[in-house]
Amino acid sequence: MSLRTALTRPARYGALVAGALPVLTFPGAGLAALAWVALVPGLLLMRAAGTAREAAVRGWWFGAGFILTAMYWLIPSIGPALPLLAVVFGMLLAPVGVAVWWLLHGELTLRRSAAALVVVPAVWVSAEFARSWHALGGPWALLGASQWEHPAVLGLASVGGVWLVSWALVAVNTALTLLVLAREARLRVLAAATALVAVVSGPLAFAAQPAPATRGSASVALVQAGQTSDERARLEANVRITRSLAGRPVDLVVWGESSTTADLDRDGATLDRLAALSQSTGAQLLVGEDARKADGRISKDAVLVDSSGIVARYRKIRLVPFGEYIPLRPLLGWIAGVSSAAGENRAPGRSVHLLPVVGQGGRPLPVGALICFESAFPDMSRTASRQGAELIVYQSATSTFQSTWAPAQHASLGAIRAAETGRPVVQAALTGESVAYDAQGRRLARLTTGESGAVTVRLSPADPAARTWYVRLGDWVPLTALAVTAAAGAAAALPRLRERRRPSAPAAPPSSDLPSARV
Repeated sequence: MSLRTALTRPARYGALVAGALPVLTFPGAGLAALAWVALVPGLLLMRAAGTAREAAVRGWWFGAGFILTAMYWLIPSIGPALPLLAVVFGMLLAPVGVAVWWLLHGELTLRRSAAALVVVPAVWVSAEFARSWHALGGPWALLGASQWEHPAVLGLASVGGVWLVSWALVAVNTALTLLVLAREARLRVLAAATALVAVVSGPLAFAAQPAPATRGSASVALVQAGQTSDERARLEANVRITRSLAGRPVDLVVWGESSTTADLDRDGATLDRLAALSQSTGAQLLVGEDARKADGRISKDAVLVDSSGIVARYRKIRLVPFGEYIPLRPLLGWIAGVSSAAGENRAPGRSVHLLPVVGQGGRPLPVGALICFESAFPDMSRTASRQGAELIVYQSATSTFQSTWAPAQHASLGAIRAAETGRPVVQAALTGESVAYDAQGRRLARLTTGESGAVTVRLSPADPAARTWYVRLGDWVPLTALAVTAAAGAAAALPRLRERRRPSAPAAPPSSDLPSARV
């Protein structure tokens, strides 16, 4: 098939548009309920393909439409690389198209329909898991994250992470697709029962889980500087807002990512100012340092400061592709010349570790401090929880994307991480959104992108020994999805392999034109 012919197939453009529908379920548009049905048009287009190859192409185009829409706000950072990104990541959904076509095309049977209700969600979650690998960009816009406002649905996240929420959503979409296609009553009953189980499983898990185990209480102040003209003005705004907290019962003051560009290991004057702030407020400060270090490299650190100086620091591990480093810079470095992509690579940290915060009463409050993009990664907050974190703190800076859906989507991830870990989660951003969630993902406080100042929230820190099922078991859902996907792939390939290995029938002996002998 020629390229011209491939680009003139209306169904493929339909798949591209259908891929944009699920993006409406995330903050920005905020149509979370749509997530339970948003995949149906795309699944129907994949099922209607004439061949498995065409179904794969439609799945690919669906994925490309999803990535283009979900990450449109990256255009200032990566410019013309976004369509390339969409083409690469869209390919991960090609197997979804094959699975849908293989199991739902033609005359439906009970066996294939039942398999579709398991295999299609598994292939989808496998694609999300593959896309979540940091080297490929990271887990932004996972379908399960669309349910951040619904703690009852997030009961699934405490069992299997955001992956289990995605599985439930895709299972319902697959069941509804089957309901549209099925003619037999038994197939409709199967589809309806599957959808019902997937919908109620979250609330049931939420109702069955015990109340989060807590240890005392803590007051945390989130400082949001707002829009500032330069780095110096940003620091001054943070200092001014923090001074206003003096006299309040605050255990920890959190600034946003990159709230100071001073190397606090070498800039004694700035460090003295921060130590004095800690002294005046009676609380430790967790500031964001974005500075060139003594080795000449730039790093992003969360630095814990008290009245005596630096207590501890954490260096950002998962850097933002193109924003903080360019993958394969010798090959892709040209992108920095046509966009605002990173001019040089930041230096990453090595490991997740807790910061030894101490509250005003002298009570230890071990904190899992992570930075910005790291809120998208379930494994990082889970690691901090296993280490005994009582509170998860994120520092963020999304000033480049203020007029887009990105800040709200970023802030919503805290609810997912809270539900997964059973820990309160807070996020302090330079220009918004700054948010706080309780241990079940319910939002307690918020500063929007148009605000500046401080918000103080009273939290119930988790018992360090508390473990949700997700913290205990880890990524069992995506690993199960990969196993199901592999088994389905083997089942689909096995008949073809047997056909190839089957010996060909022996050739018939050549007929003779000679007359038979007569006696």
